Amino acid sequence: MMARRAEMTRRTGETKVEVSLHLDGTGQADIATGIGFYDHMLTALAKHSLIDLSVKVMGDVWIDSHHCIEDAAITIGQAIKEALGDKRGIRRFGEATVPLDEALAHCVVDVAGRSYCAVSGEPEGMAYVRIGGEGVLYPGSMTTHVLESLAANAEICIHMRVLAGREPHHIVEAQFKALARALRAAVEPDQRVVWVPSTKGIL
Repeated sequence: MMARRAEMTRRTGETKVEVSLHLDGTGQADIATGIGFYDHMLTALAKHSLIDLSVKVMGDVWIDSHHCIEDAAITIGQAIKEALGDKRGIRRFGEATVPLDEALAHCVVDVAGRSYCAVSGEPEGMAYVRIGGEGVLYPGSMTTHVLESLAANAEICIHMRVLAGREPHHIVEAQFKALARALRAAVEPDQRVVWVPSTKGIL
C-alpha cells in the first residue's frame, strides 16, 4: 500500500487553513487553530486515531470561533479523502464506545464514499455552552457541525450517539475520542483484503 498522506490548503475571506496528515502515523499532532479547546480536541483526535495531523488556522476569531472551527473540519475532511485514495484494502467500517468519567459516546464510521452524519443524545444545553479557558471559546453546538463537515468532505458516514454525560468538556472529548477510535479502525489496512471493500467495486 502506498503512503497515505495528504496536504490541503483552504483560503477564504474569513480563514486560511493548512492541513497535512498521514493515515498510517503514530498519532503525532501539531495543532494551532487559535481556539484552545479545539486544539485539545484535534490533538485527541490525532492521538487516538494514530493519524499524524498538522492543522494551522488563521482566521477572524474576533468575530467568532465558528469560521475557524468549520473550515478546519472541512479541510481535514478533504485531506482524509485525498489520503484514502481508492480505499483498496481498508477495513471500511469502524466502531468505538469511549467513556470520560460520567460521559459516554458511541461512534460508528463507514468509509462509504457517500456523506452522511447523524448525531443524537447531546443534552439540550450543549447548544448554548462555551468551553475553554482564556481566549477564544468553543461553542458546544459546534461538535455536531464539525462531524457534519468531516463527513461531507471526507465522503464518509458518521453515526455519533452521546449515551451519557453532564459536563460539557467531558461530553465533547468523549465524542472526539470515539470518532478517533472508530476512524482508526475504519481506515486501517486489512491484509486479507486486496480489493475495494464494496460489492460495487468502488467507494
